[in-house]
Amino acid sequence: MAVTFFVLYSIAPVYDFEEPQPFSGEKIHNPYEGVDSTTWKKGNFQIQARAWMSITDGRKNDPKAVYAIYEQLGYDIITITDYMKINQFGKSKSGFIPAYEHGYGVWKTHQVCLGTDRVVWLDYPFYQNIHHKQHIINCLRPHTEVVCVVHPRVRKGYVTDDMKWLTNYDLLEAVSNYVNSLEYWDAALSAGHLVYIIFNDDSHDVLNPSKVGRFCTFVNTESLAEADILHAMKSGKAYGVKINMFEGADYFQKAIDHRNLPILKSVLVNNDTLIVEVSRKASIFTFIGAGGITKKSVTDTNRAFYCLTPEDQYVRTEIIFQDNTQFWLNPVVRYEDDAPRKAVLPEINLLRTWLQRMIALIIAVMIVVFVVKIRKARSKRDHIHIRHYFYE
Repeated sequence: MAVTFFVLYSIAPVYDFEEPQPFSGEKIHNPYEGVDSTTWKKGNFQIQARAWMSITDGRKNDPKAVYAIYEQLGYDIITITDYMKINQFGKSKSGFIPAYEHGYGVWKTHQVCLGTDRVVWLDYPFYQNIHHKQHIINCLRPHTEVVCVVHPRVRKGYVTDDMKWLTNYDLLEAVSNYVNSLEYWDAALSAGHLVYIIFNDDSHDVLNPSKVGRFCTFVNTESLAEADILHAMKSGKAYGVKINMFEGADYFQKAIDHRNLPILKSVLVNNDTLIVEVSRKASIFTFIGAGGITKKSVTDTNRAFYCLTPEDQYVRTEIIFQDNTQFWLNPVVRYEDDAPRKAVLPEINLLRTWLQRMIALIIAVMIVVFVVKIRKARSKRDHIHIRHYFYE
């Protein structure tokens, strides 16, 4: 086992990462351009069910119960993401997306794979530096339509500096029942990575009302076909919601709260002015720029605007309503040419990669030689002891 892990770590590639290039340009990309406010669909894209003989967390979640409860709360898209397993329950239902949560390391450096055709078993379970993390994402990419970095703050599975460099993923779980990771999202955006958000309950116990129906992602799509849902999410036509829940609320009350949620009506960019409108008066709109810095706040209105300055690389919007329900919107970003620039994939540094492998090989040979010598010495000592005992 030890040899297996030693080999696994030694053959991992070493990458050359491009220096971060923040968003810039005269044009402004608005992911919400042309959205129809009547076609928002509510989804939860991470929850574990009973799997692997109930060894993994989520053993209390029967798939039937997961679907029954989330359907009662009015969810259109219910995605079960078992650890390292694609759960086929609900395959016949609209909105089904084959998915799983990747990763089995002690530090929970995990990814959710949406629209996937197979489980990728490679992982680095004991330790991951930036090269290991990028390698895992690259290995997931060919088999996954949407790669999500999830709960990055949990056990420091990722650090904020990682987000300056990592690329080739689509979404970042900014908020869930377990952790708020908004600073990771701002770190990625500030480095020029156009990564959109996803919000999930990530509940491991659907029988506990306090862990269900708290967070969701609204996706703008007319169709509940898998391809349409995932395309909308990759395009940024989504927003995250934290639903206010009163202490001790049961599922009946939760269903009422969900039915009464406000919605995002429009996000427009008129010249250099960002205009956001919701269906109900909000307590506060907050416009946030690079580094998570607040640029402007507007109170007691259902419509607010912000005039973007040439220095604004991106601006995202947070909205808090009077009942403490909250919205987080994807950013508008600056760009040149025809579309926002995509981050360049890091290339493998062949020299450093093979140097690492040669050093690992030398260490492995030294260990083998050392073990062989120890065993020979023990064998010789035991042989002398046996011969001495025989003549006695």
